[in-house]
Amino acid sequence: MESLRTIGRLARESGLSVSALRFYDGAGVLVPASVDPGTGYRYYGPDQIGVARLVASLRRVGMPLAGVREVLARRHDRAAVDAVLDRHLRCLEQGLVDARRELSCVRSLIEQEEPVPPTTVSVHGPELAEAVRAVRFAVGSDPELPVLGGVLFDVTPRSVTLVATDRYRLAIAEVGVRGLEGPAVAVVVPVALVDRMPADRPVAITIDGADVVVRAEGATLEGTLIPEAFPDHRRLLPERGWPVPVDAALRAAVSAAPTRVVRREQDGTDCAVAVLVPTADGVAVTGDGAGIGVDREFLLEAFDAGGDGQLLLSLDGPVAPLVIRSPRSVSLLMPVRL
Repeated sequence: MESLRTIGRLARESGLSVSALRFYDGAGVLVPASVDPGTGYRYYGPDQIGVARLVASLRRVGMPLAGVREVLARRHDRAAVDAVLDRHLRCLEQGLVDARRELSCVRSLIEQEEPVPPTTVSVHGPELAEAVRAVRFAVGSDPELPVLGGVLFDVTPRSVTLVATDRYRLAIAEVGVRGLEGPAVAVVVPVALVDRMPADRPVAITIDGADVVVRAEGATLEGTLIPEAFPDHRRLLPERGWPVPVDAALRAAVSAAPTRVVRREQDGTDCAVAVLVPTADGVAVTGDGAGIGVDREFLLEAFDAGGDGQLLLSLDGPVAPLVIRSPRSVSLLMPVRL
């Protein structure tokens, strides 16, 4: 045992946290050389220090778990490793391109002196209703953050992206555009107005300054936009994660699993937390132990919001967001510190 290192010592020597080392153990990425059967303490060999430092370095540059797995598995194949690193570098460079484009847009808005013409976007009512259903559960209710009490409508010539978040979870869904008059625009619509939008007929939404008008056959709704800036959801979504299919068995496991009560640091609210433990062939759900803590009610709501069809739950570390993807929407949940 003298040559072995405890998990705490390896954490200090590698730059990985203890919780991260536990996660990578469960995920099969960095498995201890030995585990004490009586105490469950993990011990690592000297040859694992370099591997742990490699994992820490990759994670510091935002390499997703799938990429870390690939680099470790093929680290003696220089060409294969270079391909993975180059692919990740291109993703980082694309993120910088997107940031520059956004900053250019900011400068244009500041310099713009001409009044912005109204924008009218037409969408199919049932598709809009489906998108609203996919994001509605994530709308916030904190009176000190009124902008989170609305839904972002990000209008482009191709689609309208709906986004909602309450800081602990985030949901995104898209609707195809049937017609667009005026410039692209991103505005926050109060949820009370969103809930009243017709679901059974074509809908035309007009944005004119601070006002929004929703027209459908036989109905006209008017409201005032929420003026505050909505959080940039694109920066929150991980590039990739470790996907686990969400089937009936996993839903049942989450519903039936024991939970532990944890007080959220952000607002002091007690919540029932399920613990997701990565395994070699999926994920196990418990109420204690080391793993990824998540508000069980939030997770089940995200499963339901995804609707019918294939859902994927992506995990990417003990403190990274959990992502639930469906063919029509994406939901993101922040983990709960255990």
